[in-house]
Amino acid sequence: MILNEDKALKVAEFLLQIKAIKLQPKDPFTWASGIKSPIYCDNRITLSYPNIRTFIRQGYAEAVLDHYGKPDVIAGVATGGIAQGALVAQELGLPFIYVRSEAKKHGMTNQIEGYFEKGQKVVVIEDLISTGGSSLKAVDAMREAGLDVKGLIAIFTYGFQAAEVNFSEAECPYVTLTNYDVLLEHVREASLASSDDLDSLNDWRKNPTKWKK
Repeated sequence: MILNEDKALKVAEFLLQIKAIKLQPKDPFTWASGIKSPIYCDNRITLSYPNIRTFIRQGYAEAVLDHYGKPDVIAGVATGGIAQGALVAQELGLPFIYVRSEAKKHGMTNQIEGYFEKGQKVVVIEDLISTGGSSLKAVDAMREAGLDVKGLIAIFTYGFQAAEVNFSEAECPYVTLTNYDVLLEHVREASLASSDDLDSLNDWRKNPTKWKK
């Protein structure tokens, strides 16, 4: 689910404009998983552009209130969700915590950093959703710590079926500011890719593991 069609298109436009999202159907990227991909997304780049950073921060905050109501705490998922989450917490005047992928091996051995109390309502901030695996590990950690996770918000999702299944099974709703379908809509309307490249981008999302094989 996206927050708002017009705003989703604007976010997609911004991500392409600053090359936070790069499209290379003819010269694909290789993900850590080994998957060949015509798209690469690094939403940390948005932090370097104050006007875009502000637009995204306000979009996050609006999504929090519209979909989950005002929580007690905002939580960022390490690493991409930490800066975004801190900005959202500041916008809403709320406490902020962040969640590591695993507990530290030294010191206090914390997985969740920051002050919180059991039973508090929390909305999770992520920058990107692919399959949802890392995001849901953070959700599990917060639930085990006694926090009431209301849902998750990210800037962008590829819209993989695996993510839909994983979030559904975890009973964790999520919202994104924009998504792959909206991105391709903007690319098509702005004539940023040929029809062959658009076909290739559509084919990849349908079956990313077999694309270009």
